Amino acid sequence: MGRERFYRNIMKIDNLKKFEVKVKETDLLIFAEKDIKKEIEEEVKKQRRIIETYIKKHPEFYLSFSPVDVENDEEIIKLMSISSKLTKTGPMASVAGCISEVIGKKFLSISKEIFIENGGDIFMNLKNEVKIGIYAGSSPFSMKIGIKIKKDGPYGIATSSGTVGHSFSYGDADAVTIISSSATFADGAATYFGNLIKGKIDKEVIEKEIENFPFVDGILIIRGKELFVWGNMELVKF
Repeated sequence: MGRERFYRNIMKIDNLKKFEVKVKETDLLIFAEKDIKKEIEEEVKKQRRIIETYIKKHPEFYLSFSPVDVENDEEIIKLMSISSKLTKTGPMASVAGCISEVIGKKFLSISKEIFIENGGDIFMNLKNEVKIGIYAGSSPFSMKIGIKIKKDGPYGIATSSGTVGHSFSYGDADAVTIISSSATFADGAATYFGNLIKGKIDKEVIEKEIENFPFVDGILIIRGKELFVWGNMELVKF
């Protein structure tokens, strides 16, 4: 487990089973009402095959940093393409959040309460509030603050970083966390806003850009000692 995933050791959600599913680069932390590890692992393999097969025929889907049109009936491909258009990013900017969302929704009929985290990108449907710590690399805010979530229905939380992890970013934010009704759109939006943070957090630029993202409920940006909070984002101390 990489340093950025140490938080998994301390995470706990009352009354839910905790387990992990790992398939190649996909590394999921899951809380569900029952142990459905085998079933989720098979679904992850299926969804990965869909993406890998599509990329072989359409490499631009993997390589592009801009929106890409698709002609495909698979939910995961269409959702990533829609996200790329809404968030002005390449389709792969949303892949982690999309896997969490597609997998999570498929198992809601088996586990009404579910939490799936995929490299910091989360799909959840929980009846009780949950507190999530934000890992922000060397920032003094890292794992000192978090967000408290209590929402009805499925929703997504995504965190992108220009200083932590392997995801590509044009910016240098330590953490950009987005709350949205869609984990896929949250993932793409976190990438987009992360790309805007270069040298400092320009609050005027961020607030103006947010107007173009009506599906974003809240945003938290951490860069060193700088902090930006907007919308439905309740901070808590850790």
